[in-house]
Amino acid sequence: MEYIHFTDEQKQRANSVDLVDFLQRQGEQLVRSGREWRWKRHDSVTVRGSQWFRHSRKEGGHSIDFVQQFYDMSFPEAVTLLLGGEFGVEWNQTSKSVPPPRKSFALPEANQDMRRVFAYLIKQRFIDREVLTHFAHEKLIYEDKKYHNAVFVGLDENGVPRHAHKRGTYTQGEPYKGNVEGSDPKYSFHRMGESDTLYVFEASVDMLSFITLNKDGWKQYSYVTLDGVSEHAMLCQLELNPHIKSVVLCLDHDEAGIEAVGRLKDILHEKGYRDISVMQSQYKDWNEDLKVKNGISPIPAREHPKLVLLPKVVSELHDLCKALATHKDIDSFLAECAQALKPLLASGKTAALNSEAVRECLQCMAAGSLTAMQRQLRQMEQPVTMEQLIQKLQDSYRPHEDRGWLRTKAEQLRQDVSNISRQLQTIGIRTLEDKEKLLSTYQLLALDCIKTIMFVEQELPSMLPVQEQAVNFFMTM
Repeated sequence: MEYIHFTDEQKQRANSVDLVDFLQRQGEQLVRSGREWRWKRHDSVTVRGSQWFRHSRKEGGHSIDFVQQFYDMSFPEAVTLLLGGEFGVEWNQTSKSVPPPRKSFALPEANQDMRRVFAYLIKQRFIDREVLTHFAHEKLIYEDKKYHNAVFVGLDENGVPRHAHKRGTYTQGEPYKGNVEGSDPKYSFHRMGESDTLYVFEASVDMLSFITLNKDGWKQYSYVTLDGVSEHAMLCQLELNPHIKSVVLCLDHDEAGIEAVGRLKDILHEKGYRDISVMQSQYKDWNEDLKVKNGISPIPAREHPKLVLLPKVVSELHDLCKALATHKDIDSFLAECAQALKPLLASGKTAALNSEAVRECLQCMAAGSLTAMQRQLRQMEQPVTMEQLIQKLQDSYRPHEDRGWLRTKAEQLRQDVSNISRQLQTIGIRTLEDKEKLLSTYQLLALDCIKTIMFVEQELPSMLPVQEQAVNFFMTM
């Protein structure tokens, strides 16, 4: 698309388009989720007014980058679409989907007894009665009067309730769950002990289930729920309890949980914590493990699909690396691959129609990068086998860092190739630091090729129908 100049007012107008209105006009299904709307086709994506957030990858933004990400458009294409373009569409820009201003926090009125909550958590969730009784006596769990939900209370450092999560106790259908309006996410359901160990969970029932499964001496340890996968509650308790030195991440055994573990480990390392471990449930979460012990069929665990695919993608590089071992000018080979790949990644539709060629180019670039690394290390008198380099490449992959759609990945590949070219063209003798920097750039290019290959295999097939669906919609306007 040719360069188009947009005024600041036009860009602001495009970025304020209500995403609920935008998606609903294209026949997309949205489900209310508290103060937001969840996109049924991408169920980890929520929208609210002109804002969106993808919870599984902890990324989000506003209307323009939403269209860029999910409809694989360039910036000018996205802005043109949101401004109405030649179709004359007037999108809603008043954030009609945003609820009224948030109310101040107040706990729901308590019921006179906890019969329904005890029945639900003990008979349906198999939580140990003594454990549940302890939390009830501490007024951290109670039954609300109006709907008989189980209410899990989070206190601040002064013992004042600041957060409450409600979970329905009816056994028919999907139980209600949601936070009381005005809850502070830093103070979600938790209990602190004297030990230096903190166990971290996604939800209240997970935490109670884990304690039930590991009941011996449980009161000496500390426990916190994240009310999802956000780090705020964990960091708050670590700050308030400096005696805690060891953190055990006990999140769900699924894609979102696995990504969150990697992200939380990075955050903890940045905060100076070194004693970090992971405990993973055998089934989908700790309550499913508890159900199995009580004769109930569990929801199975789900491994991260990219971690499942990764060994296969990486193993396919072995033969290519052998074939390139005698190539005289590996850097020129990389440049040729990048040049051939560029038009293939011009758009999601182009890439989808040429997926096999895209894959082959990416494999050649990854293998070429590894071959260049091996030669550089040989010159530095640090010889390694190709098997070692391939294993290092696989070990360096982090699913929570693998974000963005095709356009983002194509830009990252372009930057990698440009950085390699610039470093190679630098005049003068390369220092050890220069050589190590070049090695890192080669590895980054190989890793970005692997990420893009996995995107091509897992995400690209679904992109072509989205493109066609958008086109069909506008053709009817």
